[in-house]
Amino acid sequence: MSGIEYQQGELLGYEVREYVLQKWGRKCIYCGAEDLPLEVEHIHPKSQGGSNRVSNLALACHTCNQAKGNRDIREFLSGKPTVLNRILKQAKAPLKDAAAVNATRWKLYQQLKETGLPIEVGTGGLTKFNRTRLGLPKTHWLDAACVGKSTPDRLDVAVEKPLLVAAKGHGVRQRCRSDRYGFPRAVAPKAKSFQGFQTGDIVKATIPQGKFAGNYTGRIAIRFRPSFRLNAGVKPFDVHPKYLTTVHQSDGYEYRFSK
Repeated sequence: MSGIEYQQGELLGYEVREYVLQKWGRKCIYCGAEDLPLEVEHIHPKSQGGSNRVSNLALACHTCNQAKGNRDIREFLSGKPTVLNRILKQAKAPLKDAAAVNATRWKLYQQLKETGLPIEVGTGGLTKFNRTRLGLPKTHWLDAACVGKSTPDRLDVAVEKPLLVAAKGHGVRQRCRSDRYGFPRAVAPKAKSFQGFQTGDIVKATIPQGKFAGNYTGRIAIRFRPSFRLNAGVKPFDVHPKYLTTVHQSDGYEYRFSK
């Protein structure tokens, strides 16, 4: 958004506050107080010509904000040069993540437009605004439904337990291990599979007798002998591979339903 739409729209001041909260770590710049109501503070007072630019905005608790009043920050922190230098330095620094995104987002936007698909541009502040307006809790999957100006005025959430997918990698890829001093050991890594199973496989275990008799579904960690470690939601225990049936081979991801 730009121009009058940004200055007088319903997001007026909303995204600026979010930016300031993120930039200053959600704590008072003077005393470091956290977990209490914070006020937007003008580093250089408006009564002395200070602007509303984000580089002149910071966070202060009510006590510090009242104590500073309309004094210049150099006067207010004359006895705390370390704090003064930290604040002035941080005030000039942009958010690194925001700078990185700004450097790439328009190139990405242009390339996406070339696909011919409908594309819209949103912001993190707008996403939070939509989520708050709809009264939804903060989760990644609900945020995905609140992105952009196309978010409807009403959003019915039918899913109670979304599927969560987390990247877990494919194990160690090193061809040579090192000892505790950092020198390479001439020991080739073992094979990643044993008897058709590999660590991370989701399996069904049918154990006919013994302490752990019953049916289980979970993830295994292999050993290079017929005794694998099964994690099926209870305390992990050892199981022979002859009792296992593969449900899903390890593909570097973990799958589970949200509680």
